[in-house]
Amino acid sequence: MQRQMMATAVTLGQIQQQLATVADNIANVGTTGYKSRDAKFTDLLVQQIDNMRPADTDQTDQQNRLTPSGIRDGSGARIGDTSVDLSMGAIKQTDNPLDLALTNDHQFFTVNHGGATAYTRSGAFNAQPDPNDPNTLRLLTKSGEAVLGANGQPITLPANYRNLQISSAGAITAELPSGARVNAGQLGLVTVSRPQLLENQGNSVYTLPNLAQLGIGMNEVVQPVAANRGSVAQGKLENSNVDLTKEMADLINLQHNYQLNARSVTIGDQMAGLVNGLLR
Repeated sequence: MQRQMMATAVTLGQIQQQLATVADNIANVGTTGYKSRDAKFTDLLVQQIDNMRPADTDQTDQQNRLTPSGIRDGSGARIGDTSVDLSMGAIKQTDNPLDLALTNDHQFFTVNHGGATAYTRSGAFNAQPDPNDPNTLRLLTKSGEAVLGANGQPITLPANYRNLQISSAGAITAELPSGARVNAGQLGLVTVSRPQLLENQGNSVYTLPNLAQLGIGMNEVVQPVAANRGSVAQGKLENSNVDLTKEMADLINLQHNYQLNARSVTIGDQMAGLVNGLLR
């Protein structure tokens, strides 16, 4: 009885974690560049408890048996993997020259997050004055991270630019009031070939774990985008790829699973009470 209640309690905790994942997806249904996550369950350790038989036991009951004899005692379930879905979200037109979308589903912009390189699909950028230089503007994400160039340095724009053009390869050209056109940098675009390693830091920003500890080289996970492979679309944004219908269906199923497991704990407690009453 205690084993059953412990296994159920473990499963309840894991269902709560999956509920949190689904709730996070639903909460970000309108977040630019957000990628949904999906948690999958796996069984924990299962113990086979066989019946004890004398050596001369008749084997008739074993013939044509489709299931193993004895009892398979499980230990509950756990979330084995939480995968990120990099499928494209819908592209919407904004006509804002600082709004950028990526039309290749595995490409990312690079940004500075806490002094380290991070990755985002949210191209809702803005230009803010550089406190150290009144003649330049810093290109930032909505949450304030500096957008990095192909050289790994923050991108800056002329403070008095009149127009801005960004090519599909990420080359930024600023037009000055005089009509002169100047090169304002190159967006740092990368392809993430192993997206399941990405760790969500909020605001559609992702970082990578310590790859050296995993025995993985950076070039096995992140590769710079070649100039002819860029997919930047200026004046557009990528919506979240969350399928609200699927998430609501998952939420209902998880609630039913939680109720069923909670009921199992209640019944186990009632049965333990009956047993204790008989032993008095």
